[in-house]
Amino acid sequence: MKAPALPKLPAFDVQAMLEDFKTLDLKDPGLWPLLPRIAILSGLLIALLASAWWFGWSTQLEELEAKQQQESKLKEEWLDKKKQAVNLEEYRNQLVEIDRSFGALLRQLPNKAEMGALLVDINQAGIGRGLQFDLFKPGSEATRDFYAELPITIKLLGNYHDLGGFTGDIAKLSRIVTLNDIDITTGKDGGLVMTTVVKTFRYLDAEEVSQQKKAKAVQAKGAKK
Repeated sequence: MKAPALPKLPAFDVQAMLEDFKTLDLKDPGLWPLLPRIAILSGLLIALLASAWWFGWSTQLEELEAKQQQESKLKEEWLDKKKQAVNLEEYRNQLVEIDRSFGALLRQLPNKAEMGALLVDINQAGIGRGLQFDLFKPGSEATRDFYAELPITIKLLGNYHDLGGFTGDIAKLSRIVTLNDIDITTGKDGGLVMTTVVKTFRYLDAEEVSQQKKAKAVQAKGAKK
């Protein structure tokens, strides 16, 4: 049994379609030929879609993309806060340990009244080793956030072992003292001459911290003008 033959589509005649367009009656679209109606309706549909895209859909898609990016950002923030919440107790323990360590370090810094005694200790460390001070010159204090740094340029005369013992004694002081820019040369008598900058530190009292904050506030205010 043969399959029924498919109906043949009418041949597409461009010239005939153009003639149909020329004879269209704009007052009675119902009588237009099929091809012109399809072409005009397709054109209107394309124009409507393009207008919808231009005036509405493109803006909505941009807003949607922005919302999706915001959603991703909020998810990351939520995950970070969740991790922090899970490890909150550990963070608290770490903070306690930091406060304890900071307090121990702070106790190694003398206050303003104790600085004189610390300078005496440094001097005695050299004299105790039989060294001769050729220079002991304190510089200007440099203040930081919560402490002040005092540099002292010293020049010591002595032998190798005594100079080494002096540096060891400085390291054993209960206060924080550092030796910087060490320079050792041979003296005229065959001994050694060590020039170095000793830096000592002290913590600022409440009044000094307050004055420093006020000075920074004034400086920041002046910079904004």
